[in-house]
Amino acid sequence: MSFRPAGFRPAVVGYAVALVFALSSGVVLAQEAKAPAPAGTAAAPAAAATAEPAKPAETAAVKPGDATAGAGKAAVCGACHGMDGNSSDAQYPKLAGQSESYIARQLTNFKTSKRQNPIMLGMASPLSEQDMHDVGAYFASKKSLPGVADQALVERGQQLYREGDTTKGVPACMACHSVDGRGNPGAMYPQLTSQHAQYIEATLKSWHDGTTWGDDAHAQIMPGIAKKLDEKDIAAVASYIEGLHAADSAGGSGNSAAK
Repeated sequence: MSFRPAGFRPAVVGYAVALVFALSSGVVLAQEAKAPAPAGTAAAPAAAATAEPAKPAETAAVKPGDATAGAGKAAVCGACHGMDGNSSDAQYPKLAGQSESYIARQLTNFKTSKRQNPIMLGMASPLSEQDMHDVGAYFASKKSLPGVADQALVERGQQLYREGDTTKGVPACMACHSVDGRGNPGAMYPQLTSQHAQYIEATLKSWHDGTTWGDDAHAQIMPGIAKKLDEKDIAAVASYIEGLHAADSAGGSGNSAAK
């Protein structure tokens, strides 16, 4: 994501004005230094010294994300994640329907290199906090397209997602990500429903092998869980998540398995 830099000509004019002001001020100061100080002004320097220093300008408060503003800012994201947040390449995650707060958090992690990714570091670096929320709001306004699970993996995947595995100390995924995979925006637990199995599998394997997305307690949750999963478990739950979707508009959940 990139933004147009500030215009060059206004900046040059500004520097010129500042230079003229500095030079003219230097001339005045030199003239005053030659002239004797008038009576009764000795206390002026002391008064100036006791004056309160100027306070720095307050940073503008971040407003809730604006999906309309975010549409333009997110245009470059479409190359990998799809213009509507439904990526066609399974190595890139779907962002459609993901919560604004979660997207803003991850963009911040990329920008500060808490989450390592050379491509996303370059994309996130120019973004302000407001930009991140606007981009998040845009993708949150979109709907993720349903995926399909592998029938051979559904049984084990469903067990891990809905029940967990007490013998391995693995909690149910739905405890944080909700029964239909919509996540918990308030706690910044992401939406998982219909996410590419390939992306979920690669991410879980990365956590299993020691990768983290930060140093806070929140960032340590998934690496700790992933370490308890073997390759078959990871493949099963990843496939189940891709097929996870709302069963109907009235509520409930379902899973679409491959025929």
